[in-house]
Amino acid sequence: MILINGIEADQLSVTDRGLLYGDGVWETIGVVDGKPQLLEWHLERLQQGLQALMIKPPDRDMLRHEISMTCAQQVRCILKLIITRGPGSRGYNPLTVESHTRILQTSPWASYPAEYAGQGIRLHSCETRLAHQPKLAGFKHLNRLEQVLARAEFGDEYQEGLVRDYAGHIIEGTMSNLFVMNEDGSITTPDLQMCGIAGVMRRFIMQTLENFGIQCHIRAVELMEVEQAKALFMTNSLIGLWPVHEFSNKTYQIPPLVRELQAAIQNLP
Repeated sequence: MILINGIEADQLSVTDRGLLYGDGVWETIGVVDGKPQLLEWHLERLQQGLQALMIKPPDRDMLRHEISMTCAQQVRCILKLIITRGPGSRGYNPLTVESHTRILQTSPWASYPAEYAGQGIRLHSCETRLAHQPKLAGFKHLNRLEQVLARAEFGDEYQEGLVRDYAGHIIEGTMSNLFVMNEDGSITTPDLQMCGIAGVMRRFIMQTLENFGIQCHIRAVELMEVEQAKALFMTNSLIGLWPVHEFSNKTYQIPPLVRELQAAIQNLP
């Protein structure tokens, strides 16, 4: 099902700035038994992105109604929510655009082999680097070309790729956030103030760790630290949590904490 501005449709104006310039934001939300998971956090990040791009947000009640209408009959699916600046005249100037475009689309739940979560994944080290742009960091804007180029670097022999910035710091996966368990048992996740996406599942894991009495440190992460880690795991809203089995010719253990976090994800609100 696809709703465009509240109407079931599958066509978009060729003058829409989301198509022309990647001028918009988006969220990917897991839906279970008709209920979008962690919806409030997704809408919060959506609002952050709209504010950063200076796009007038849709009416919150109307958006909630459309989300409810789209998801109500779904047992398990993916909801993609896109807000573009809307159709406009030629040129970059956004001030001439009067209204946004809302797109809500459902698709079948992503099906991944159970062993990715159970036995872990192989992780590729990508050569594509992420540029620093703090005005665009943290949220999901529509320009994903860095991720497209990074993902094109590896095939099915790897399940995810690790991406650095131009300073050499580890930032994230092509579609996920990284957590590092150090030898002393402490947990670190990369600082995303300059680039990268602050995932909703990343936020859930950090909160769950806090509930467990485990502090998660947010700071710059070097490649050597990842290579020497006791354990690694990747997260996003659809995969949940995948432990890393192999990276850079090293194999990693899967500690009991990973299983506890995976169990917490099974009970998402």
